[in-house]
Amino acid sequence: MSELAQTKSAELSAQEKSILAELTEKSIKIRVSPNNYFVALFLATFFTGLFIYLQYDLVATITLMASWILIPFFLWSDKISFDGIQLKRTGLIPRAWAWLNNARYRLKLDEIEQVETQALRALKRGGNVFYRYRTSVRGKDISFTFASGGEEYRQMVVKLFPLLSENLLDNRSIELRDYLSEPKEALMKAEFAKVPSAEVLELSLSELESREIKRKIKKTPPKFEDEELEKVDYLRRLANELRLSGHLLQALEVFRRALFLNPKDGWLLFEFARCLHSFAGAEKNRKLERKALAALRLAEKRADGDEKLLARLGESYFQYGEWQRARKVFQKTLEIAEESFRSIRGMAEISLREGKIAHVIHHFATANRVAETPALRRWTKNETEYFTRLNSDDEYMDMEVSRVNLLESLERAKRTSLKIALLGLPWILIGLVLEQNLIVNLGWAVSCVSLLIWVGMIMSRNILSARVPLDIE
Repeated sequence: MSELAQTKSAELSAQEKSILAELTEKSIKIRVSPNNYFVALFLATFFTGLFIYLQYDLVATITLMASWILIPFFLWSDKISFDGIQLKRTGLIPRAWAWLNNARYRLKLDEIEQVETQALRALKRGGNVFYRYRTSVRGKDISFTFASGGEEYRQMVVKLFPLLSENLLDNRSIELRDYLSEPKEALMKAEFAKVPSAEVLELSLSELESREIKRKIKKTPPKFEDEELEKVDYLRRLANELRLSGHLLQALEVFRRALFLNPKDGWLLFEFARCLHSFAGAEKNRKLERKALAALRLAEKRADGDEKLLARLGESYFQYGEWQRARKVFQKTLEIAEESFRSIRGMAEISLREGKIAHVIHHFATANRVAETPALRRWTKNETEYFTRLNSDDEYMDMEVSRVNLLESLERAKRTSLKIALLGLPWILIGLVLEQNLIVNLGWAVSCVSLLIWVGMIMSRNILSARVPLDIE
């Protein structure tokens, strides 16, 4: 028996080595978010127009040609690459900036401390919601952010996320790791499973708001054969693939079929509840949101002491603003498994929201003790030291509160200055059409000053986003 175990272990290690070798040979590259480059291009174009108005034609020509040639080139070359060992920026601008500031542009796998993914609704069409996922990978005072929009994002998720500890990933990142697929492939599977289209399912939308689905979920399931269990697993995967692809109505229909076969599966109820909550948010339907929370509570009842499921449930409650319920679930999880890192971290976040700094310190210190990777131990240690300094040093607390308040003020001022700058542009056109130099001059002055203030706010915000150093006197 021991020889068989050793053989399997050797085969597994060989397989891991082959995967690592394949990753190393072919690195994955994904372009960074182009927002900063678009801002630079917009400013260059604006000031080109200003130079033309001031009759500095040579300066305008140089500015226009340099900006529209160099900025797209810098954007095209600025990518995040992953070779199976580390993430790194490949662009000329970030490399030069890192060299000038003695900063880092590489992040090894064992240095990653947190991975968070946000889902932004880019477009809604009927029962379909097209999401744009934005993932941030952080560690050792450096952050890499990349967004969905092509095959490169799926490749990055498929290759990077399975190599990371699950405690590094948030709820949505775990879902992407397990269920992200090509949208067309998910639709083909749905068509093969005879799932109606979103247009047809919209006609039966009222069923979601009725008590019928609740009765079906509470129905006692029959005894399963192995084939039926396999069918439930297939339906669960298909439902999640459709959900992450934005086909929410079809995902809910597949979840309904799976729950009809196995209504007491806690994980299935949990994923159904998250899908229903996403659909309710897209439809702005408070009634469906309440039903999604009810489904979460039902999943909690049927968790059967599964500490991983309970921890994920607590994170979902916290994400949806149900902080008291999240606290109860995290405490329940810790009663089952005292070393549940996700639950301890969740308790720290709830205590922070309630302003109980001493509890935050305690929870982060406990999380540091049970952390399974050096990166998590480093992160929890830094958090413990930071909140300890906040709790013990009133001057440091005042500095941090002032920094946060100033950040909020800068964010408001940034939005206001951009609005004023954009309002000045129509007056420039009106003045040119009416041949009124005074209106044109006022439009250029207002827009130019507002844009300069806007750029200053952006730079100030980037500087103030970092915490005050702990060793400051």
